[in-house]
Amino acid sequence: MGELQVPENALWGAQTQRALQNFPISNLKQNHAFIYSMALLKRAAAEVNRDLGLLDAKIANAIVQAAQEVMDDKHADHFQLNPFQAGAGTSHNMNINEVIANRANQILGAQITDAKKPVNPNDHVNMAQSTNDTIPTAIRLGVLYRLNNLLNALEALADALDQKAAEFDDIVKSGRTHLQDAVPVRMGQEFGGYAQAIRNDRERIATAADRVRRLGIGGTAAGTGLNAHPEYHHRMIARLNELTGFNVRSSGNLFESMQSMADVADFSASLNTLAVTLTRIANDFRLLASGPTTGLDEIRLPAVQPGSSIMPGKVNPVLAEMMNMVCYHIMGNNLTVQLASAAGQLELNVMMPVIAYDLFMAMDIFTNAIDAFTTKCVVGIKANREKAEGWLGKNVIIVTALNPVIGYLEGAAIAKEAMAKNMSVREIALERISRGELKHVNTGEPVTIQEIDAILGDLRALTEGGVHGVGGGG
Repeated sequence: MGELQVPENALWGAQTQRALQNFPISNLKQNHAFIYSMALLKRAAAEVNRDLGLLDAKIANAIVQAAQEVMDDKHADHFQLNPFQAGAGTSHNMNINEVIANRANQILGAQITDAKKPVNPNDHVNMAQSTNDTIPTAIRLGVLYRLNNLLNALEALADALDQKAAEFDDIVKSGRTHLQDAVPVRMGQEFGGYAQAIRNDRERIATAADRVRRLGIGGTAAGTGLNAHPEYHHRMIARLNELTGFNVRSSGNLFESMQSMADVADFSASLNTLAVTLTRIANDFRLLASGPTTGLDEIRLPAVQPGSSIMPGKVNPVLAEMMNMVCYHIMGNNLTVQLASAAGQLELNVMMPVIAYDLFMAMDIFTNAIDAFTTKCVVGIKANREKAEGWLGKNVIIVTALNPVIGYLEGAAIAKEAMAKNMSVREIALERISRGELKHVNTGEPVTIQEIDAILGDLRALTEGGVHGVGGGG
């Protein structure tokens, strides 16, 4: 394609420079997880090819040193390529190859500007590889590289919610379904439910990540393994495990590994499910903290910043709002990953650069958002016992506990009358008892004041399940 000017201080070469000129699409560039994983592959490949007698040891060792430097993020400025570029990621692969080759040449004493250099980006750094097997493998390795950070953040969030569940367990409050009054619950039960939901999503993510451990490195251009030693694939799996401890394994079918991004799409979907859960929890926090004087005001979120530039004293649920925005962004990223994963044809998916970018962005911002949500919001939540118990005192739906004694229809009548007269369920029930109107639904015997008080006198007991007032518990 002719000569091309490359900045003299750049470690990249002509193919990277062409990509920089061809794709000035955005100011975005790939996450370090991707660069790390590509460099990891180059290091492992150099070692495996050296040990197989295919690559000169001096050249291989220089590649290993240069690749490790990239893994350690020492040359980040030399990876400027846009994720919106040529399909499959050939430009990304060549960017890695050229930077590692030029740095290896420096290590061996050569100048980047020398006409002949000992290390070639294609023949040596890319030996036994193709864009088509390195990029999907790097995406999988990048997920595993970032995985523990995300799982640890989720564990910390679940622990913080569990602590609040224990702290708030003696607060009996009004449950709500359809945003309308429902039977009593304990605030601790609400928070315990949140904690379990996070643990369930953490398990989903870990399970999906296990499928990402299936690697197809060694398929080279189309899955056949052309130009790779017959032992290369399995030696690469072993070497990657030695270098990382990621417990990766052979996919078992190199063609599937290059055709399909389903494992990656599945992992992205597990993040999307977490986003659904966290959206719901953040929304609940905003609702429970609403007001404070004109809303529910059952919990108080930590005040971390003023809430208004014009209204003095206003404090907003900013960490919950942040979490909502992050979750919506994650959902958008997931949609891109799903569509891009479906867009592969025949032997290759050509949308991998954007899959890598959106997936690693999702993992990073999710981890950071969960950390902030946990430390700046959840751990500092305070319960407003007076308000929570006050709302419960006005809740006529506690009449539900009388159903086994007086029946559903009589309970509905009492609830309707209590709301119309702005009286409590107990007060209406006692009026009906005084008039001889309240009967046992099954026997027709009069209901006594003692029976009503036995059921409604301990609202906490109603949060423990069972049938109350007829020998079934409570």
